[in-house]
Amino acid sequence: MANILKKIISLVLIISSLLTLCACKKDKKDEQEELPAMVDPIDDNYRTFYQIFVGSFSDSSRDGIGDLRGIIDRMDYLNDGNINSGKSLGVQGLWLSPIFSSPSYHKYDTTDYYKIDWRFGTEADLKELIDLCHERNVKVILDLVVNHTSNQHPWFLKFKEARMEDDVDNKYFDYYTAVTTEEKVGGRTYQKIAGIDCWFECNFSGDMPELNFDNPEVKEEMLNVAKYYLELGVDGFRFDAIKYIYYGDTPKTVEFWDWYMSELRKIKPDIYAVGECWSGDTEIIDYYGALDCFGFAFSQQEGAIANAARGNSYLSNYTKYVEKWQSQTSAKREDAMLMSFLSNHDMDRIAGTFVTENYMRMAANLNLLTPGSPFIYYGEEIGMKGSRGSANTDANRRLAMLWGDEDIIRNPVGSTYPDDKQIQTTVKSQTEDEGSLYNYYCKLIAIRHKHPEIARGKYTSLTTGGKNIGGFIVEYEGKNIIIFHNTSTEELSYDLSKCAQLSGITFSKLADYIGSGSAKLEGTVLTIGAQTSVIIE
Repeated sequence: MANILKKIISLVLIISSLLTLCACKKDKKDEQEELPAMVDPIDDNYRTFYQIFVGSFSDSSRDGIGDLRGIIDRMDYLNDGNINSGKSLGVQGLWLSPIFSSPSYHKYDTTDYYKIDWRFGTEADLKELIDLCHERNVKVILDLVVNHTSNQHPWFLKFKEARMEDDVDNKYFDYYTAVTTEEKVGGRTYQKIAGIDCWFECNFSGDMPELNFDNPEVKEEMLNVAKYYLELGVDGFRFDAIKYIYYGDTPKTVEFWDWYMSELRKIKPDIYAVGECWSGDTEIIDYYGALDCFGFAFSQQEGAIANAARGNSYLSNYTKYVEKWQSQTSAKREDAMLMSFLSNHDMDRIAGTFVTENYMRMAANLNLLTPGSPFIYYGEEIGMKGSRGSANTDANRRLAMLWGDEDIIRNPVGSTYPDDKQIQTTVKSQTEDEGSLYNYYCKLIAIRHKHPEIARGKYTSLTTGGKNIGGFIVEYEGKNIIIFHNTSTEELSYDLSKCAQLSGITFSKLADYIGSGSAKLEGTVLTIGAQTSVIIE
């Protein structure tokens, strides 16, 4: 009897344990189902992009050179897959500097468009990165240099051979733009092929000869390159130096990009494309019928954002400019986007132009609380510095990311930027510091994501009459919000009822604020701290 009783008790205990285990599993399942969604609620091209200069970002192979595997290893830093986690930067797009085979550190002189540079990894690595990004609703665009190649590209070597032999039947005879001495066009740069009267166009350097897009075969070659990577899974491209297809002939160059983009949209209707046209607004706008372009007047030390962030000029100069830009570009193409940025790989880093970090934070607000798709240059989120200075080298603008861990990433060849001018913090130290610039960026990007109107709405500049206070009313899908900035170094108050553009609109909720100070809304009176921005619903 005793043995039977023991067996019964043991059986009861086992059943009880199993029931408890099932209940625990059910609780954990329920708990997981209640976690925030792991992808962004809106899947479109309105994104916060992060520019990576691949060779300077993160090194997985421990040769001191950044690579694709290094980016894969850092994805949890960039976007951990949960937009609500607060444990990653939260960017929604990556722009990779050129990754194709090339003899240089910067890779803007391609020798083979269909081969990943061996220093950066393999095509399999690229595919793995793309797939990982897509799992986390992050888009990937490649930097594609369409107008020129390396002078070591097989096409160019065959072109030179054909020219020297005067073999007009050779396929490559007209692959690059070439003229005689008498045919040279003013304003363009050429280099002579020794021994014959033939000059090839090379507006960047003799190492980068320019392709001849009057040749239908060349057009198809470059179209096929883009098609190849779209089929591999990339979401689009950053097109380098778009005005150089026919340098000095904007109408003809625009015609090329109209054709090129129309062909690519047949393959991928939602392709993400942004062009680099380093020119004045008038010329940049000409390209907007084909593709979005970076707004260069927003960037750099004397750009619209930096000037406004310093409080040197009327904030309304900036807000009116944003409204004007949005209006002009949308008139060219219905889905056109503003592409704002503070600095990139060709510019002195913006952090070095500000007296204190608070100005950098204000500049970040002005950049990210705008319509369209703003860009962040790697390291900008921790305040990295770098400038050409007297050394006159872009390598000083593309310095190694300061991780502060076991990553042995090195500065690029030719860099001379003094260590004592660089910031003394790292990603590691800033991640652990709640008040750091990095954590500020995390919060700012989260605020941008939280309010879909910021990226997608129609912006109207508000007339406040104050030098350092103002902003926008933003309308999207029947909803209005206010984005308001105080760029001064002191707290200011403003009665919203005095703004003519807000007449008849009721705003009652201070949804978010971010900056050096705090903010409050009492009735129609907004009190906003120094160098602070607010979102009012």
